[in-house]
Amino acid sequence: MKSIFTLLFLIVSTVFVTNAQSKISLVTKPSEKKIDVLIDGKLFTSYIYPDNIKKPVLWPIISAGGNHITRQFPLKNKAGERSDHPHHVGIWLNYGDVNGLDFWNNSEAIPKEDAAKYGTIYHETLESVRTENGVGRLLVTASWKDYQGNKLLREITEYHFAVDGKARIIDRTTMLKAENGSVKITDNKEGMFAIRVTRELELPASGKVELTDSHGKVTTVDATNDGVAKGNYLSSEGITGEAVWATRGRWMKLAGEVNGEKVAIIIFDHPNNSGYPTYWHARGYGLFAANTLGQKVFSKGAEEMNFSIENGESATFRYRIAVFSGDPTIEEIEKMAKDFENKI
Repeated sequence: MKSIFTLLFLIVSTVFVTNAQSKISLVTKPSEKKIDVLIDGKLFTSYIYPDNIKKPVLWPIISAGGNHITRQFPLKNKAGERSDHPHHVGIWLNYGDVNGLDFWNNSEAIPKEDAAKYGTIYHETLESVRTENGVGRLLVTASWKDYQGNKLLREITEYHFAVDGKARIIDRTTMLKAENGSVKITDNKEGMFAIRVTRELELPASGKVELTDSHGKVTTVDATNDGVAKGNYLSSEGITGEAVWATRGRWMKLAGEVNGEKVAIIIFDHPNNSGYPTYWHARGYGLFAANTLGQKVFSKGAEEMNFSIENGESATFRYRIAVFSGDPTIEEIEKMAKDFENKI
């Protein structure tokens, strides 16, 4: 495995233009099954791998203004948030059809009699935790397994955490290796790199919506009169609102306001990813995802991408997510996109 780790380090090596005033530190907490990422001593995010969410995730994500931009459910109850889709937690990467198994929708809510239809990603090892040139670097491994514990894929992921001006940046590079036979990643709507955002960053909607109170009790309210959800999407192709779903783009922005702080989340696809530029599985209710390998549903059958990794071979996927305090201009976003695209 040493050669694969070496290759991954070469793939993700880059230079950030970082804010010299911001100090990034990573604190391992094995007893709590997490690694905290701190900026100037305050929590930005945590890499967590509890047993109850079926995959490692980054949660929560906190803006420079101290506001949580990720949904609290199902790990915590926050009054006014939705309680749908318990598999949407923080920032994650998985897929809806891997050798016929659904990794995307797996959660504790799945009935026991249906568990064999789903896959789980298990955190395996913490290979490296360090800060270098103002960038926090975390290297971890995981295994994609079926219900019986048979491994389909070995995952090696490196995260980079950095500050660039008003933006907090997370770069994720994930290498997936088939070690026990070929792996088919069949074209599917449910994927691939995603974040589930807080209620304030959802898009305004009409009709009824089910929200929780501080004790987790679900109440149905009129979304039209809610006045909380004020988010909006903008794609690299100039498309806005709900219309961004099932469109292609090099990047996507979701902007809004949380507790008086203007915030913007931008996800960037990378030119070396298969299926670039990605289709966007971006919904108004708070799911914001780049589906790199799904095409059939989004193109209404005009395109189809059935990806596979042969036994002993690997595939690498790269994404950037930037959390701005404020609302960046298109020029600022394009500059960041170009910087990310130049990573090799």
